[in-house]
Amino acid sequence: MARLENLLAAQALALTDHIDAADAGVVPTASDRAALVTLLAHPGHPVSWLSRILGLTSSGLTRLVDRMESAGWVERSTGGDARSRRLRLTADGTERAHEVLAAREQAMAQVTDRLSPADRTDLERILGTLVAGLADDRPGALKVCRLCDRAACATPGSECPLEHTRGTTMGAGA
Repeated sequence: MARLENLLAAQALALTDHIDAADAGVVPTASDRAALVTLLAHPGHPVSWLSRILGLTSSGLTRLVDRMESAGWVERSTGGDARSRRLRLTADGTERAHEVLAAREQAMAQVTDRLSPADRTDLERILGTLVAGLADDRPGALKVCRLCDRAACATPGSECPLEHTRGTTMGAGA
């Protein structure tokens, strides 16, 4: 492995640990955090859709949704047929999702605050290039972006580098 790849891998691991530690104070499990943030950005999708985005089995997602419903963060409603259910955040779930994003922002600010404005611009450009290659389709892009602050990525004059996330929310069948 070359030094660049090794440094990038070390940075990725350390950032993940840093973010997980910050987020765990708000919502204990990584799956719960990803579900809250994803449902904040994409409300009203079926349970099966969320399962694909989070990469959970049917039983794993059932446990996650049951846990989140018991916590008062999500509510289920009837889907397109009698067997399917759609998920929507409650007011408390919406608040928790925003808290997760705020904790993530604060954790990342502690890491990036040592960069000069020029370094920040350069790193943002480079990361945009790297992120653009992380998914080949919309479900893959939404999986990559399951904890993204959509508003931060869609600042004036820029869009999410994963073109598959742009536009309307992903349809129930996609």
